[in-house]
Amino acid sequence: MSKMQKKNNVETLSRKDICDSLPNASHVAEVLDRLEECWNMEKDPPNLWHEEPLDGLILTLLSQNTNDKNRDRAYNNLKRIYPTWEGVAQAATEDIKESIRVAGLSDIKSKRMKDILEAVKASFGSYSIKALRDKSSEEARYFLSRLPGVGAKTIACVLLFDLSFPAFPVDTHIQRFSKRIGWAHERCKPEEIETMLEKVVPESRFLGGHVNIITHGRNICLARQPQCSHCAVRDLCMFAKNME
Repeated sequence: MSKMQKKNNVETLSRKDICDSLPNASHVAEVLDRLEECWNMEKDPPNLWHEEPLDGLILTLLSQNTNDKNRDRAYNNLKRIYPTWEGVAQAATEDIKESIRVAGLSDIKSKRMKDILEAVKASFGSYSIKALRDKSSEEARYFLSRLPGVGAKTIACVLLFDLSFPAFPVDTHIQRFSKRIGWAHERCKPEEIETMLEKVVPESRFLGGHVNIITHGRNICLARQPQCSHCAVRDLCMFAKNME
């Protein structure tokens, strides 16, 4: 084995060891409690449920690499032109691309959308994934993981919001917050942070905790110029302590 191979093996092992470690459960609970006092999303969570979970899947697909405003504009425009998923499946890819252009990456997203709809029809005989609600969470996760362009965040969003299965989606806000607060190392990937959070956060707090962290990330724990002086968890935060 070369020196370079040995070095790479050590680095891979050390990163895995770091990202497999769990934060202190009492610290996590205290942070979540304070965020709940600020944002109240556990007591009064937003309604993110879709009667047809395929709606949530496509909405989350459109959210990739864009903001919520552009995602919603693209989704509403798509549904205005094609009221049914069968209509989308039968439409030309170029026409779908034009209808969702505002969300960005429309070349990629339009093709993935068509491929997803084809896979859903082949699996369930219709353009619906309601049948996943009768499966186990593991079976639902496995099915979603095999769809083109569907990654860990999209899977977790559909599981949590549309299928009522336990999952803790990790978006850019939750990734940033988890690293700053000291729960996750800087080198940890989003899917590793998701696994960690699903182990240390009680399932009953997944939805509200998820939305509380996102709300905190959008209002206080900003990517640029975080408002640490106004943060309710600054005394518990590694990032804030290092900034002092």
